[in-house]
Amino acid sequence: MSGFTLLPGATGNGQQTTLGVMGGGQLGRMFVQAAQAMGYFTAVLDPDVISPAGLVSHYHIQTAYLDEQGLAQLIQRCAAITTEFENVPAPALFTLGAARPVAPGAEAVGIAQDRIKEKAHFVRCGVRCAPYAVIESAAQLAAVPDDLLPGILKTARLGYDGKGQQRVTSQAELSAAWDALKGVPCVLEKMLALKAECSVIVARGADGVCVNLPLQLNLHRDGILAVTEVFDGNLPAPLVAQAIAATRAIAEQLQYVGVLCVEFFVLQDDSLVVNEMAPRPHNSGHYSLDACDLSQFDLQVRTLAGLPLVQPRQHSPAIMLNLLGDLWIDGATPPWDQVLALPGAHLHLYGKLKASKGRKMGHLTLTGATVAQVRATALQAARLLGIAPF
Repeated sequence: MSGFTLLPGATGNGQQTTLGVMGGGQLGRMFVQAAQAMGYFTAVLDPDVISPAGLVSHYHIQTAYLDEQGLAQLIQRCAAITTEFENVPAPALFTLGAARPVAPGAEAVGIAQDRIKEKAHFVRCGVRCAPYAVIESAAQLAAVPDDLLPGILKTARLGYDGKGQQRVTSQAELSAAWDALKGVPCVLEKMLALKAECSVIVARGADGVCVNLPLQLNLHRDGILAVTEVFDGNLPAPLVAQAIAATRAIAEQLQYVGVLCVEFFVLQDDSLVVNEMAPRPHNSGHYSLDACDLSQFDLQVRTLAGLPLVQPRQHSPAIMLNLLGDLWIDGATPPWDQVLALPGAHLHLYGKLKASKGRKMGHLTLTGATVAQVRATALQAARLLGIAPF
């Protein structure tokens, strides 16, 4: 993929360069909007007729991800293709990658799709993980040492936002949980006493240039990201430097091209362990749309098109509140007029027509001149929306 550049705007023959994305959710929507702002045409492949990205893209190819005709249309339309979620079938990415530049590539996405491969990659990179055991057979289940309990049993594939995970405190609970998951390959991670959770987003080009957004301090509720805070001093400087270096190493070892997020746990002794990676922009990076001179989606466009990467600059402290479908339950309408009266309030709704409990409907970013000001405004917004304080 190295050595090519897709310039934005019209080409010499009057055609617009088209960038494609597999997946039509909110991440695809924000990628499409960033690409269009730079002068690209966009194409989305997603089976949902009302997908958020499909509704705003120049082209919406409404087929399944493995549909041969749909993939052929995407190849015909696009000069390069990315993905908005890690569970795009690997065969689809291999098909696309044989004909067009694809970033991230099928191999990197395949590792992120499988916790067993992911853990092995972290170990190869010298990045510390929580103690864990791989469980793919009854023999491996029986061999799990007692010192890994209590732990969290996680399916190796297709788990996100707390799905496919179960806490277990004994060998009996572990066996019952694995049976409940139908004996699919799993990873058991030892439960550790956590002080905080954080994430780092990097963007790496085909030329090896790598830049990063600031470290993001995250709060999860029920396995779903609720609040992200980004400002200088949110964690000790050595810990921040360690997390950034580890994320860059993970991307470098993969020869990764694209935007990559790595999530970490901060333990009570202020040490750091890696949790997981996402081969795409990430919920915790949405604040960058309003608080940085380059957002994570600008970086995604640049890595896909082979454009120069420059280190993003955060110009304002920021707090992001995730807006879940719970706010709309029973037909309620959130008080957006009151929320938008707050200084530094930036509302992003994703165009989803149906709200349900736990579904990501949008996010609200608060920015300001000082951390104290932003925190006070964010708490006020949370009260207006009925979101638990943080």
